[in-house]
Amino acid sequence: MTAYVIRRLIQAVIILIVVSMIIFLMLRFLPGDPLLLYIAQNQLTQLTEADIQSLRVDFGLDKAVPLQYVDWLVDMFHGDFGTSIAYRDAVSKLLAERLPVTAHLGIISFIISNIIGVLAGLVCALRRGGKLDALVTSVANFGISVPSFWLGILLIYLVGLKLDWLPICGYTSPFDDFWMSTRQLIMPVLCLSVFSLASITRQTRSSVLEVVRQDYIRTAWSKGLKERSVVMKHTLKNGLIPVITLAGLQLAYIFGGSVFIESVFNIPGMGRLLISAIFAQDYPIVQAGTLVIAVMVVLINLLVDISYGWLDPRIRYG
Repeated sequence: MTAYVIRRLIQAVIILIVVSMIIFLMLRFLPGDPLLLYIAQNQLTQLTEADIQSLRVDFGLDKAVPLQYVDWLVDMFHGDFGTSIAYRDAVSKLLAERLPVTAHLGIISFIISNIIGVLAGLVCALRRGGKLDALVTSVANFGISVPSFWLGILLIYLVGLKLDWLPICGYTSPFDDFWMSTRQLIMPVLCLSVFSLASITRQTRSSVLEVVRQDYIRTAWSKGLKERSVVMKHTLKNGLIPVITLAGLQLAYIFGGSVFIESVFNIPGMGRLLISAIFAQDYPIVQAGTLVIAVMVVLINLLVDISYGWLDPRIRYG
């Protein structure tokens, strides 16, 4: 087990280095000069060539691309993600302000989608062919196919503007105003979790249906065990292995999908920060934000692989 974890950690480091190189180089190949964009935004039209060159030195844009990448990696290992060209502030500070907002939105969506998805899929499998199964399956099929940003716009129009039930945009910390924060998060959380909820529901239903046909389940029933014991200790635990894999992927999707949801609902999270940074060609923010997301995805996949051994004792790591 220890050797397996060490190998996976080494693979994770290699993956992160490759991802950082790809992002770093792709941003450099984009047309335009981020420094000139910054100057135009601040109406600094009277700068001399010497002033522009001085700014390039300040932002490290005067060096060759390989040297810029090496400098960025060295600074990153020291906790310095650079300085934003557009905001003229430390990238680590900007991410520290925006990441908790995205994490708040994403974690709530993840918890809701997994709890409701697993329970809905389990009920559908145990009551296969019934009206409830048909209804939930139909809703899950719709949830997979509907675009989250389209659903967000529709909810804003119907629930926010027409019915005036919920605020249509913004974010409030739950420590400042819990009730307002909850009301503002209802629609974004619904949009962000609908695809994951539908996917987990379908996967749970399929996995449980496969498990209930196994011989050890029939043996458990023949021993006279209670339904709760058979379902929770035997059926659900063994049926959760593919669901755990999907849940790990869905968590990465939730954090990635927050880019669209935060833009639709005007939420000041990391996703919205990345969108504005991409349009402004703010290299340090895009590089650091992408790397943070990559780290989360790699760690999630590692935890998913390790969890297999707990869910299924037959799985052994060499």
